[in-house]
Amino acid sequence: MNIDAHAEESAHPKKARRPWHRTKVALGIVVAVAAVVAIVGALTPWPSAMVIRAVFTKGGNDTAAEMDKHVPDTELSVQKDVAYGDDGADTTMDVFRPASADGPLPTVVWIHGGAWISGAKENVDPYMRILAAEGYTTIAVNYTIGPEGVYPLAVHQLDAALAYIDEHAEELGVDADQIVLAGDSAGGQLASQMATLITSPDYAEIMDITPSLKADQLVATILNCGVYDLSALAQLDGIAGWGFKSAMWAYSGTKTWAEDSTGATMSTIDWVTEDFPTTYISGGNGDGLTWLQSIPMAKRLDELGVDVTTQFWPAPHEPQLPHEYQFHLDMPDAQTALQKTIDFLDAHTTR
Repeated sequence: MNIDAHAEESAHPKKARRPWHRTKVALGIVVAVAAVVAIVGALTPWPSAMVIRAVFTKGGNDTAAEMDKHVPDTELSVQKDVAYGDDGADTTMDVFRPASADGPLPTVVWIHGGAWISGAKENVDPYMRILAAEGYTTIAVNYTIGPEGVYPLAVHQLDAALAYIDEHAEELGVDADQIVLAGDSAGGQLASQMATLITSPDYAEIMDITPSLKADQLVATILNCGVYDLSALAQLDGIAGWGFKSAMWAYSGTKTWAEDSTGATMSTIDWVTEDFPTTYISGGNGDGLTWLQSIPMAKRLDELGVDVTTQFWPAPHEPQLPHEYQFHLDMPDAQTALQKTIDFLDAHTTR
């Protein structure tokens, strides 16, 4: 039996080797694909950016759905997709205010997050409705994300949005003398950047932008889970470091963002002055960016004499509060942050 089997195998050597041959071919294809991915990933940020965007998009949609349950029944006047520029959906905004309002209201302009390469105004739609129900005009603003748009395009677009809001204040129900700039995550960075532009002539000169709002029109900022020190961000390693570095490459258009003007001008912790507006700043204790970004920014503003309201939790606090915790309104701690945000707005605006 063994002799006959050996003879049959010898008579058909290709057939006997075929399973291993197929395995080698499959391994070769995997290695080749991995090599192509590695080469492409070294030349362009697009593949990594699209992976990150897919993850963030799902998270943003899920979080918005969670917030929807907490939107009150207050009847609102809503203007959707108001165009403030000529770049299609990228330059649009949604405006919310109580339907019962018969005059201009203090206005919260919110810049959405998404690591500068994902997200949209719809992600904060429920939060805008919640704040509007408290007696405010709230505006969620779109801007061109990377890699489709390269820094500082978003900054110029947001300045154009503020110009539009100022010029069309009456039809939007905006009190143009009571503007609050707000944002979350990457939007927190952008909100701090716009506020710095408006309150620091030296910074505006470096950015070569004449801000569309005057400093006395900006009464406050709200900064949630933001990034304010790009040099600290560049030191991150592991999966978080890969994600942020990939996002920044996509947003800046260059791998050297940490060493060039992009990182320098985005690092608002180095540019804020004593004229920066009164600020509410928060982050979750389970979010590394809180310890690396939000707390140092709060300390810097306090050192400058800026009136700062903070909402932080001790390191051992349970549950550990994640990045963008403030939108997870099923959590009692997020409700605490929401109420503190409303109290902050009430304290620094007049209706």
